[in-house]
Amino acid sequence: MGRPPQIPVEKKTRIVLSVLAGEITIAEAARREKVSEQSIGRWKLDFLEGGKTALIAGKSGPSTREQQLEDEVAELTQALGEAAVEIRVWKKSAEGRLGPSRTSR
Repeated sequence: MGRPPQIPVEKKTRIVLSVLAGEITIAEAARREKVSEQSIGRWKLDFLEGGKTALIAGKSGPSTREQQLEDEVAELTQALGEAAVEIRVWKKSAEGRLGPSRTSR
């Protein structure tokens, strides 16, 4: 038996929500979508587990991705500050060698 076509996540979500709401049974969903009941059951378990994980993460603070982005922002902010200081030093050094610039009059 060949592999069934890939079903988009949005469609899987609608199917799982219909099963959870009692609008359709796992067997009916499997028949309609031409997939095994085990597949529908796995989608349901994955959905519920993902929801539980999201709720736990919401209580404990930012997600791993959010933390990575916050760290990157802090690193880039520091680099920007260091670059600004270097530019000031270069300008002061150039003024000392070349005399006052036209813009500083």
